Amino acid sequence: MAETVLEIENLRTSFNIKGNYYAAVDGVSLTVHKNEVVAIVGESGCGKSALALSIIGLHNAKTTKLEGQVNLKGQNLLSLPVEKLNKIRGKDLGMIFQDPMTALNPLATVGRQIEEPMDYHMKLSKSAKKKRVLELLEQVGIKNGPRVYKQYPHELSGGMRQRIVIAIALACNPVMLIADEPTTALDVTIQAQIMDLMKELQRITDSGIILITHDLGVVAEMADRVAVMYAGEFVEIADVNTLFANPLHPYTRSLLSSIPSNMTDKEELHVIEGIVPSIQKLDRGGCRFAPRIPWISEDAHEDNPTLHEVEPGHFVRCTCHKEFHFPEERVEDENYVTT
Repeated sequence: MAETVLEIENLRTSFNIKGNYYAAVDGVSLTVHKNEVVAIVGESGCGKSALALSIIGLHNAKTTKLEGQVNLKGQNLLSLPVEKLNKIRGKDLGMIFQDPMTALNPLATVGRQIEEPMDYHMKLSKSAKKKRVLELLEQVGIKNGPRVYKQYPHELSGGMRQRIVIAIALACNPVMLIADEPTTALDVTIQAQIMDLMKELQRITDSGIILITHDLGVVAEMADRVAVMYAGEFVEIADVNTLFANPLHPYTRSLLSSIPSNMTDKEELHVIEGIVPSIQKLDRGGCRFAPRIPWISEDAHEDNPTLHEVEPGHFVRCTCHKEFHFPEERVEDENYVTT
């Protein structure tokens, strides 16, 4: 078994809304091992980015309540004062943000921004820092490093800006990386290049990676394991091959059936009914996906659904997966007549 880098235990992230706290991340547990990519997938609003920001500690402390544990190298990040947390962020724990234009400082050169975490964590000489920056620029696939070193973000393309964000995250050789939708703002060709780059860098650095995404194509390309998130909870966790070959939770199956594929002769894609519920109106007692599959009987759901290990390493929340079917499948069954 590979070394555990990050261990999340019963993490709950609650936001203050009109005087009351509502959990956007609700009792999440997950481990990430060295040299492993764990993808977290789900629709917008399911809690993916809230989870990422909880791990790295970037929520507003005045309006957010964090409970549980986020253990990195034996330290619970949630219990650390800001001064100690700052010594870990950027050094042992790096983050790749989804929008490089908001992540980068428009008033600072590329070189200065990559050097900044080194100033805080590595205390290198000026020449050593510049040498390290040029090495990083080459590592992330940017040619003519000395010229880019002096440039500002607005002088670069979107793909190059994202590479700069990755270089900043890698500057101090972190053991754990969080990549929050790292290809969302890029066109398809550049997306593929960034994914190839991340795979190569992960191979070189041996770090653990949490990849936040809604793109199942990226998941299939990058991930070792997948955690499917819905309404603040993980509803299915499995290795990537198992998840695509044998998805069990109704939400996972619905997601996979709603994307185009050349592996089926279906003329229409499945449309998932409804929307992710708001955290204020969420029914937290039963199966949270039940309102979006109303054709499944109430008896199929658990009162307080938990994750069940249905096979080694494959976890599914709620027993409703045993009786789930798509509406069109039931119609086909009813129209079937034996002779």
